[in-house]
Amino acid sequence: RVVAVAPNPSVRAASDRLLGGVAGYRSADGCAESIPLEAASVHLITAAQAFHWFEVDRARAEFLRVLVPHGQVALIWNDRVLEDPLHVALDSVFAEFGGVKRAALVAHEDRSDVPRFFGLARPEEFSWPHEHFLDQEGLLSLVYSRSYIPERSTPEGRAVAHRVRRIFDRFFVNGIVNVRYRTVAVLGRPA
Repeated sequence: RVVAVAPNPSVRAASDRLLGGVAGYRSADGCAESIPLEAASVHLITAAQAFHWFEVDRARAEFLRVLVPHGQVALIWNDRVLEDPLHVALDSVFAEFGGVKRAALVAHEDRSDVPRFFGLARPEEFSWPHEHFLDQEGLLSLVYSRSYIPERSTPEGRAVAHRVRRIFDRFFVNGIVNVRYRTVAVLGRPA
């Protein structure tokens, strides 16, 4: 059984559209600090690209409440390969149009609280390369998924689209760009 817990109704709705027909799946309104599940009922909690939103001490206590005695937590990130020329080009767009909101988010994404979250436990860390192969619309969607990028319908948003299309034209092969990442997973049980 899988329960997708999220505080955002549109995220849950998208998850339900994608996975609603899968046996054993359901979604629930909640967050890391308030999981609407019974105590000692969960074997594995995963959080991908979300740890920076946690109130670390409250989330840790809540995770320990719902985990079975040997249950674990997997914290997962897809880190952009920043030296990759495509990411260098995209970073110039993010820097130009992201402004103060981007700077605040980048500072907020710091992982220095991960050791505090796990406490005395020493979680395992895994890392491997990961790639997205995107057409032009996929690359635009990726860029606009960032909360600090202006809406598509604004003049600034249209300028972003123009820049991203130029970047796509520089890097595509057979109508696709390869967006490179390094996936990092930290797996363990807080102690």
